[in-house]
Order: sequence, then structure tokens, then C-alpha cells
Amino acid sequence: MTGTAPSVSVGPSAPVHRSVGAAGADAPGASGLPGGPGLPGDPVRHWYENEQGWPTVPGPPVRLSVGVRFDVLDVPAEAGRAALERLEAQRSAARSEAPRRAGPAAGGFPVALRGGRMLLLVAAGSAEELPGLLAWLEWGALPLDLAAIGTGGLIDAPPIPGAAGRGAVRPLSPGNVGSQGAAVWLRPPEPGHEVEASLPALSAAGTRGDVPDLARLVNTVATQCHRVRLLRARRRPPAGVRGAGRTEGQPLARS
Repeated sequence: MTGTAPSVSVGPSAPVHRSVGAAGADAPGASGLPGGPGLPGDPVRHWYENEQGWPTVPGPPVRLSVGVRFDVLDVPAEAGRAALERLEAQRSAARSEAPRRAGPAAGGFPVALRGGRMLLLVAAGSAEELPGLLAWLEWGALPLDLAAIGTGGLIDAPPIPGAAGRGAVRPLSPGNVGSQGAAVWLRPPEPGHEVEASLPALSAAGTRGDVPDLARLVNTVATQCHRVRLLRARRRPPAGVRGAGRTEGQPLARS
């Protein structure tokens, strides 16, 4: 498959992103009318290029160029969900202590879901910083299901969130995190706002208000990736064995 996205992988099971649907992009009849899906007049491409200022690559499906306006951290959805919940709790505590310091959209960097993975948008250049940052945070020696996509990488563009690009943010719950299918926005970018202002970064711009800086985000995500790995490593006994164990300690059922 063509269009393999360069990525910095951490851990033996970290994924390598590939362009989905790249084969056959130029097939006759795939989208024969001007303005069809993925073509220059496509409203999805128009929204990303003209309203967000995010470069795309030609041909269907619409794919976003990584490393220009943002990089991407790719983590298991379960770990990403737990990390975002932890960061949100910290943000709420900071707001209660200093409510004037945080704006209404502070900390709301864009986040997407695809299958069982969560894509966290971070400042451009972060992919190159990740290995050294993990080593500095003392995570470098541990296998983590964590990857960074940087310059030259591609990700499938999630559909526009709502008819005008202002759809409701998807609830952060275990029920919809990790479902299979195309990429969707969990926390979409805000039209009319510079995305760089909300992206975690190592620079001072990444510590504005209560926006998490890259070091804090990576440390939180790495902690949750490690926790998920340990939980998955604990092999549960077969259902029959578990059931037998519970039966011995359970009282007799009443009619």
C-alpha cells in the first residue's frame, strides 16, 4: 500500500499509520463528478483547507498532511480516554483555584478516534521530541503502545463535525471509545481559531492558561499506556473456572 506515514514508534506493538484507501484513488468512476468525495470541490476538503488552513493531499479519501500545522500522538483509545479524564480533572482544579487564568476553550486541543486508537493533535515538531522526552521522563526503557506521526505523515480526515463544522463533541465514555470504523472527531477543532494556540507544546505557547504542555501530556499518556499494558497482561482464568469459584462462595439462591 502506498502512502505509508512516517512515525516514531515506542514499544514493539506501536502502530505504523498507512493511508487507507490510497489504492484505487485514481480508478475511473471512483468519483466521476467534480466536487465528489475527495476531489477539489468536496466540502470536507474545502472545510479543512479553507476554514482550518490544514493542507490535504490530492485524491480520495481526504487525508491531512501531518507535520505542517500539527503532529499526532497515536495511543490506545482506553489509555487516551483515561489520560484525557486525568487532564480534565487537573484543569478543573486549576480553574477553581484561578478562574481568571483559563479561557473558555483552554485545554481543548483536538482529539480524534479511529478504531481502537485515539489521535491526539500536538504541536508540529513534537514527533521528533518524543523519544528524548520519554527518556527524560524515565519512560524510555519500558515498552509503550505509543507512536508519534510527524513530518511527511498522513491521517484520514474525519468527517466535518456537524453540518457547519460545529457539531457536538462526542461524549468521552467507554461505550463509544474503540469502536471500529472511520475516523471521527471526539474533540473537533474550533472553526475560526488558530489551532496552534490549543496544541500541547514544549514551548511557552504550550503552557498558556491551563493548556497542558507536551511534557505533562506525554507523561500522563505514558502512565495510562503502561497501566493498560499491565491490565491486559493479567490473564483472566477461563469463564468456567471463574464461575466455579464464585459458586463456592455464593449463598444459595432464594426462590
